[in-house]
Amino acid sequence: MSDQFDDSVDPLEEFSAEQQALDSLASWIFTKIKAKMVGSSSRRRTRKYINRDREGAHQRLVADYFAEEPLYSDAMFRRRFRMRRHVFLRIVDALGSWSPYFTQRVDCTNRPGLSPLQKCTAAIRMLAYGTAADMLDEYLKVAESIALECLEKFVQGMVEVFGSKYLRRPTAEDMERLLQVGESRGFPGMLGSIDCMHWRWENCPTAWKGQYTTGRYGFPTMILEAVASHDLHIWHAFFGVAGSNNDINVLNQSPLFLEAIKGEAPRVQYSVNGRQYNTGYYLADGIYPEWAAFVKSINSPQLDKHKVYAAEQEGARKDVERAFGVLQARFNIVRRPARSWSTRIIGLIMKACVILHNMIVEDEGEMAKESIDLNAIPGESIVLPPEVQKATNSNPCFNDVRRRNSAIRAHSVHTQLKDDLIEHIWQRFGHRAPH
Repeated sequence: MSDQFDDSVDPLEEFSAEQQALDSLASWIFTKIKAKMVGSSSRRRTRKYINRDREGAHQRLVADYFAEEPLYSDAMFRRRFRMRRHVFLRIVDALGSWSPYFTQRVDCTNRPGLSPLQKCTAAIRMLAYGTAADMLDEYLKVAESIALECLEKFVQGMVEVFGSKYLRRPTAEDMERLLQVGESRGFPGMLGSIDCMHWRWENCPTAWKGQYTTGRYGFPTMILEAVASHDLHIWHAFFGVAGSNNDINVLNQSPLFLEAIKGEAPRVQYSVNGRQYNTGYYLADGIYPEWAAFVKSINSPQLDKHKVYAAEQEGARKDVERAFGVLQARFNIVRRPARSWSTRIIGLIMKACVILHNMIVEDEGEMAKESIDLNAIPGESIVLPPEVQKATNSNPCFNDVRRRNSAIRAHSVHTQLKDDLIEHIWQRFGHRAPH
């Protein structure tokens, strides 16, 4: 037994041998990993610095469009910037006051950065032509990442600075003009026409495609609900509902009648065929509900008076379709698929395009071409002040809210108003009936 204990291995020596083996294995693994990392880093491309002549690009931009005697004419400026020069300069000045981002700054080397004209021009070109961000580098010397940043800052500034004026609801003065235009066209009490437009979303996440895709188009879209008048001004813009919804679903989520239900909107009174009404209406297509606030056409009219009414209603309802067409023609980014991943950025782009559209309409005076002679045809539409003021309407009465909501949705009023409009239009435009 004693000989067996003498021949046994010392536990300390065995542990030391095992530890040396583990250390050598760890050293070998570390050497392999280090060699692999060094090899991959040697093949990695380093970022190349591009010394862009942004000062020269600014001087060329000023000489081409903003000098006292620019190279390109006013008509070419209007075509390429979608607006006249003084409107664009007004936007540049307003955004410069809104954020230091749109001011002339210097970098850490005391070199001047991009000018406000370059940044705003880059954003306008992307909105107007729908081009990729890196296409602006050759002329404006703006990198792709900076161009996308300029676009995001520009649309955000447009909404915050000009949204309160150019995305507002009609005032009492605006309603008086809208009622005059509607009455001259044979529709007393008309406040505009309403419809929806889809904007394709190319980079919609896969998990959301079922929610944003409709069988009508077969690809993800986002919906814009708008109300437009005869001069193509967009008085209501509600954007962001998933494309799988129809116009009624969008209407149920829209704030179109919110001010009217709260009693804060100007009231309307007008007379049609000797009968008085107190709810203004919008011309709509067949999918909208039969409410007092909507006037629709007649499907397959048989009588002559019905044919005349359908032709006049469908012709006047095309105002919102024309507004959609002009909006897409002016800002091609809305016509092409949206390439942003963020619903917030897409919403800001759409709102900024609507604001710019309304600014151009206001500046160029695209008013109704029809003559408004209220002396020949006495006006029967008036605008009354709101029932309540916004400052004193923090807690509206529930019964009053229900009453106003019921007046907007009244089916009997819709039917009676439609019959009276048929007679009214037949008396005015009956000579246009086909013989």
